[in-house]
Amino acid sequence: MNTPYVTIRPAVIEDLDAICDVHARARATYYEGHLSAEAYSGPDELERQRVGTREAITSRERTVLCAVRGDHVVGFAVLGARFEGDKLFHFHIDPEVWRTGTGTALHRACVAVWQAARLTTARLEVFAPNARARAFYVSQGWQEGTRKGDHVAMLLPVQAAVTA
Repeated sequence: MNTPYVTIRPAVIEDLDAICDVHARARATYYEGHLSAEAYSGPDELERQRVGTREAITSRERTVLCAVRGDHVVGFAVLGARFEGDKLFHFHIDPEVWRTGTGTALHRACVAVWQAARLTTARLEVFAPNARARAFYVSQGWQEGTRKGDHVAMLLPVQAAVTA
């Protein structure tokens, strides 16, 4: 899936460093002022995220997609598409390319994965104070649900793919 400026493709293990960099920059934008820096960017947390991302890329149970501009990873998503109501685990865009269509293109690719798996519902949890992300998800058709601690659960009704 492509837009004039971004290509969406499956992640490979060689993308790990770039994905981790995007993840760290994106998380800092919405956790700063809400959590201690150690909690979202301390060495133990960064290593935990790296290990989890490596496992997701090599897993058969997860799909990891990258948004690429030129030869730079500028976004990524980690999602499940094995069972009804599977989850969007991570969805991060480099803050330097916000509002360029990158997030929308990546989200469309996630929906295509769920459609191919014939899912009718996907779910996610978003950090409640992250109003920007919540507004983005609502604009993509997600419905806000219950609050779970400092996160809000959201559901996406996945429409069947239109065939020509």
